This record gives sequence, C-alpha cells and structure tokens, in this order.
Amino acid sequence: MATVIFHGACGCVTGSCTELAWSGRRLLVDCGLYQGDDDLEQRNWRPFPFAPSEIAAVVVTHAHLDHTGLLPRLVQQGFSGPIFCTRPSRALISLVLQDAATLQEEQARFAARKGYSRHDKPEALYRVEDARLTLRHLQTLPFDEQHEIFPGISLRFRRAGHLLGAATVEIAAKDSSGERKSWCFSGDVGRFGVPILRDPEPPIEPPAALLLESTYGDRLHRQEDTKEHLAATIERTFARGGAVIIPAFALGRSQDLLYYLTELADEGRLAADSVFLDSPMAIEATEAYLRAESERDEELIRRIDAGDDPFAAGRFQRCRTVSQSKALNVRTEPAVIVAGSGMANGGRVVHHLAQRLGDPNNTVIFAGYQAAGTRGRALVDGATSVGIQGRPVAVRAEIVQLQGLSAHADQAELLRWVAALPGPPPRIFLNHGEDPPRKALAAALADAGSVRPELPLGEDRVPW
Repeated sequence: MATVIFHGACGCVTGSCTELAWSGRRLLVDCGLYQGDDDLEQRNWRPFPFAPSEIAAVVVTHAHLDHTGLLPRLVQQGFSGPIFCTRPSRALISLVLQDAATLQEEQARFAARKGYSRHDKPEALYRVEDARLTLRHLQTLPFDEQHEIFPGISLRFRRAGHLLGAATVEIAAKDSSGERKSWCFSGDVGRFGVPILRDPEPPIEPPAALLLESTYGDRLHRQEDTKEHLAATIERTFARGGAVIIPAFALGRSQDLLYYLTELADEGRLAADSVFLDSPMAIEATEAYLRAESERDEELIRRIDAGDDPFAAGRFQRCRTVSQSKALNVRTEPAVIVAGSGMANGGRVVHHLAQRLGDPNNTVIFAGYQAAGTRGRALVDGATSVGIQGRPVAVRAEIVQLQGLSAHADQAELLRWVAALPGPPPRIFLNHGEDPPRKALAAALADAGSVRPELPLGEDRVPW
C-alpha cells in the first residue's frame, strides 16, 4: 500500500512539502520554508513530522524558498539522500539557500544586539555551513526524460514556466495491486504567453492523481499592459521628484522587471543610469538566466539575436556591496530601485522602505504575490503604518500592484493547464493556496467537468 501525506502548504502558499511512501521507501516533493506572520514562521522551528534520516530522497519542483527553504534543516537533522532537481534550478537553489542562511545568521545577531527577540539567545534556523552541506546532495536531471531513481520508481520533469528551471513532477511506481500508476505534482504553474521562459507544459503520462497548486484559484489576473502600467507609474513618480521602490523576488520577478525596464530605456522613456538593481542574489540569478539558453522563449531569442539582451552585464547599475546600497539612501534624484525581498519581509528593500515610505512623492510597486502576514500584504491592503526593525513607519508613499508580473497562473490558466493533461485524473488534490482560492478553483474544475477536487489539511494521509 502506498500513501501520500500532506505536510505543508495546505490552506496557505508557503511551506510546500508532500511525502510519498511505498513499502519501506519514503520520498519528499519539496521541503519549503513557511513565510508570513509569526504563527506561520514558527512552524519552521517545529520538529519534522517524520524522521529526516528515514527519507530516501527529495524531489524539488523549483528554487523558491517556500519549496526549498527547509532543506538545510532536513540535512542538519539527518537526511543523507539525493535531492533531485532540474539542471537550471541547481544554480538558483545554491543562491537562495546560502542567502537564506546568511540572512538568518545576520538577523539572529541583530536581534541579540538590539534585544527585540522573544528568545534570550536568538539562533538561526540553520547556518551557512548547513546550506553548503545541502548543496552536495543535489543531483540534476534533464527535462522530459524518465529516470529510475530507485528500483521500480521513476521520475520525470516537465517545464512549469513559473521560474527558470521550475518543473512539474511525474513520479510513477506500482501500486499494491501491481499496476503502474503516476502521481503528478504541478509545482507552481506559470503564465502562458509571457516573456522570457517557455510556456507551462502538461505531464506526458496520464496521472492517477494530480496535486495542483491554487495560489490564484479564485481570480483572473487583470488584463493590463505591464510595460505601460510600469512606465506610467515611473513617469508620475519622477514628475513629483520621487523614487520608485520595487520589492522584488531575486528569482524571476527581478528578471521580468529588467526585461520591461530595458524596453523603456531603449525607447528613450527612462534614463538607464536612474535604474539600480540592489540585490547581489538577483544579480547572480540574472547571470544564470543569461546562461540558460535552452529555456528561452522565442521572443527573448529574437531580442538577443538582434543584440538587445535585457540581462547583459552593462544593463543598469548593479549594487553588489552594502555601501553601494546604503549610498542610495542619500540620493535625491529620481530613481528606480529594485531590491529584495519580494514580500518586503527582509533583505535590502527593508532599509529603502524605512527611508522612503513616509514620503508621498515616492512609490512602492509590488510585482508578485503577497502572502498573508507579510509586510508586503499589509502595504497592498492599505496599512497606514508598518513595523520595521521594531519601530512603526508611517505609510505615505503611493502603493501600486503590477498584476501582469505575477508568476502564478490564474484560474483560467490553471483550467487550461488541466484541460491539456493527457487524460483526466481520477483524483485531484488542491494545495499551495489559501482556502478561499482553493474552494473557488475546486468549484471551477468541477464545473469544467473534472472530478471534484479534494482539499487536504496538514498531515492528511491518502492511500494510493
């Protein structure tokens, strides 16, 4: 008898982790960090609901922290097996895990020095050394090819379109009756027809069960011209002498922004020397995008062939050092500052927000999903004050959301992706979504003729 156990991202969009168990063999699909309010983040400190040493392998859908961020803790506590990922994901996973560990160590030291932690001796969740040890476990596999990772258990990656290297996962094995069956894990499904990466692809094999993300399961992305919305926001902010601060995920959203900012600069609508990419990780991730020739969509290929590469090293000003970042705080001329993190809960963007949120001449643009409990969610929901490093900061700056830069498929795109499956799955499970989006997507799928999806709770066990 095989069992699937839902450990994370049930009713929320972080902490992705699902276990598959066959007689004596246990795998995880993703092992992600919880991000958001204190209650969510405290889950990262709980003991794993399984013995890490008993997990045979981990399969990673993509590099974002909500899918990879607890891998170093897993290794720290005894996991010793392979971690399978796609080749383009490897470089990004290396970036995010080492950056996360560095940030956690810095935050622990800062909290101890300032005395605002609830703990007498604040500690990091894991250390840089743990992250580096984790990277030794990574094993890459190409897209589209089926590989037997253990006797009788095969794995195949398909492009998910959400991020460089992001994959939908097919895991196939024999069930208790001896029949070979496939489980499909969608990972985070990307958008159709957007620049840079190829469109999401369905699995090759008809799945016996589908585990589908539901981040935007209750809505359609507003149809907008992303470049024009971005341009108009920058133009009115510059007209009043302000700065545009863009909290951006280093992986994915930063590269999308560079793509559109390059177009505006090439059209003479934006001075290139007024744009700053203030994120060492985003700079390195951009270099990874530059190297990943096989993942480019046709539009990006045409632009690069024409000598117009939005990821070229000479594009805009890149702030690698802390001193370069801090220098932006005294800049009085209009500027566009792209800085991590994307939900404004950490990273260099925090000191930019502390410096500039109180000025109505400035604008903060959010370019991705803002999870409940994050500083970004508070700002887009209209907060008049937010806490930054233990003190309240008044919000007087203009707050803008760019819907067109979302990396997650909306309800219509999720329905389109499911409709392209090679066969209707007998069972569908919705996770990686807050409950209202999950319920709305379940109803939409049922209306479209799919089996009524199930909404697993944390630690639900499903026989296979």
